[in-house]
Amino acid sequence: MTWVELRRHIPNALTIARFVAIPIFAWLYLEAGDGPAWGAGIFFAAAAFTDQLDGLLARRWHVESSFGKVADPLADRLMIGTAVVLMWATGRIPLLAALVILARDLTLIVGYKALTPSGYELEVTFLGKLATWVLYAALGLVLVTEEGTDWPLVLLWIGIALSVGAGAQYLMRAKRLLRPP
Repeated sequence: MTWVELRRHIPNALTIARFVAIPIFAWLYLEAGDGPAWGAGIFFAAAAFTDQLDGLLARRWHVESSFGKVADPLADRLMIGTAVVLMWATGRIPLLAALVILARDLTLIVGYKALTPSGYELEVTFLGKLATWVLYAALGLVLVTEEGTDWPLVLLWIGIALSVGAGAQYLMRAKRLLRPP
């Protein structure tokens, strides 16, 4: 396989690696116990980094794919969702924060699945990317700080606000695209 052929697969391989990383992250988190979960936090940060890297490489090398357009945001939603459920279940984040994040992500996943047959193309907006970056950062910081540390939770609420705004942006775009002329 030549370098040109190989690099066509690297972005999708990074996305698949994020799917594979989810149960490992969960195990690292649960093994950490009550204190800061540094192993899970570092693993989570690596997942966030690969999220940025796979998109950058796909665009730079002009190897965007239909698979990547669907799998990349799905891998993010599942990694973030897993972290949210685990951190809520262990008392690290409030129930309302978990519910808002999960509801927004479920709405986007179901909405995308419903709209795809109508020709809707998912184009991630800057606000959507920013929301994902802030959520990854906030959740990662909650992972590595002592329980009850407030400032990562403030950042989490900022990420949630951005996430809801991005979700509304996607819904308005879908509504415009589906409205008959």
